[in-house]
Amino acid sequence: MWKAALTELVATASLMFTLTTSIVACLDSNESNPKLLVPFAVFIIAFLFLMVTVPLSGGHMSPVFTFIAALKGIISLARASIYILAQCVGSITGFLILSSVMSHDAAKKYSLGGCTIDGNGPTSGVSSGTALMLEFCCTFVVLFVGVTIAFDKRRSKELGLAMVCAVVAGAMALAVFVSISVTGRAGYAGVGLNPARCLGPALLRGGSLWDGHWVFWIGPCLACIIYYGFTKGLPKEGLVWEDEKHDIKNLAAPTLCCWGPRSRTSQLNGNVLEIVRR
Repeated sequence: MWKAALTELVATASLMFTLTTSIVACLDSNESNPKLLVPFAVFIIAFLFLMVTVPLSGGHMSPVFTFIAALKGIISLARASIYILAQCVGSITGFLILSSVMSHDAAKKYSLGGCTIDGNGPTSGVSSGTALMLEFCCTFVVLFVGVTIAFDKRRSKELGLAMVCAVVAGAMALAVFVSISVTGRAGYAGVGLNPARCLGPALLRGGSLWDGHWVFWIGPCLACIIYYGFTKGLPKEGLVWEDEKHDIKNLAAPTLCCWGPRSRTSQLNGNVLEIVRR
């Protein structure tokens, strides 16, 4: 577990560094519409990192994937907690390296590549409510398209590692494209899809990056919970889920049974029978 957590830390730090520099390079290019280059950068980089890390640690690199894996029972709650801590430390490390090499003007212009909502300077952003809705919807799309296939043992085996990683990376690129194109606001950086990615710049630069920072945590977490409930109603004939021995529902069932009205009634009936026997 600790080796996998260290892998998550290093992979997240490397992902933050390469992804952020690539996105800033796209936005700072001389293209007429540089935002259209961002989804391609997200797809290529996410695909490469997933190919490397999936066999090693599961390829999470985001509290979103770790949280849904914990809800589905793919990993234990203890492993999920350590993964999320490693991802946050990795994000901070990656942005520390980035801040040491990025020019001051670029860091100020692009808020160190952080997740912004309200804009920077004269540029206009979006409201927290709009950003929250985008985080929820785009994260749910990534989970529905990517995670449903990734957690399906039969289809993952049929498609192979490369194709599964391509589907997940494609879903992420699609979500980013939708978020930056549907709003049309220069001050909005698009969906985070990764709360750890938004945490690093917010801690290092602070200021406006803390405005609405809760959106990048609450939105994806709500999407994970809704998606988890949604998967319980999916047709079982077409899915062969990964091992779900740590499923949150299975873990909570004994506690709920112990405190539920049925268990209290059973305990009461048992006491009555014992008195009758005596």
